[in-house]
Amino acid sequence: MIDFEINIALVLFHLIQIATAFLLTLPLAINREYKSDSAGLRTFPLVAISCCAFVLVGIDVFSAGDAQARVVYGVITGIGFIGGGAIYKSDAHVEGTATAAGIWLTGAIGISVAYSRYEIALVLSAVGYLVFQLLEPYKHKDEKQENKA
Repeated sequence: MIDFEINIALVLFHLIQIATAFLLTLPLAINREYKSDSAGLRTFPLVAISCCAFVLVGIDVFSAGDAQARVVYGVITGIGFIGGGAIYKSDAHVEGTATAAGIWLTGAIGISVAYSRYEIALVLSAVGYLVFQLLEPYKHKDEKQENKA
């Protein structure tokens, strides 16, 4: 017979970690939802919680060191792939680079939370949101007009 045991304390810890990654990503996700035609309210939190979950599994399964580093490396590579999908080019311009960078930032938030580095995750969330919100008016005029077309 298979011995199946669930550690409730560990389940709660992981739930809190994943919820934290989700919540820290929401400001970025909401911004991108309203200012971008690509990734937004669903993509950003899913990237954050997925990254957090992959690293939490890596922490639980592998001892510290090379194996965990390979998990993080794989997660970072996967985030790059997703972010690349947010970038599209037309004859006149390229769009989605800020969203792609935001997706990568979101992954970093998830990884930071998984390693219980909340201070890093909080700073990343705040700075990312501020960059998206406050630097929008400084975009080149032609770029803003093309993005709305």
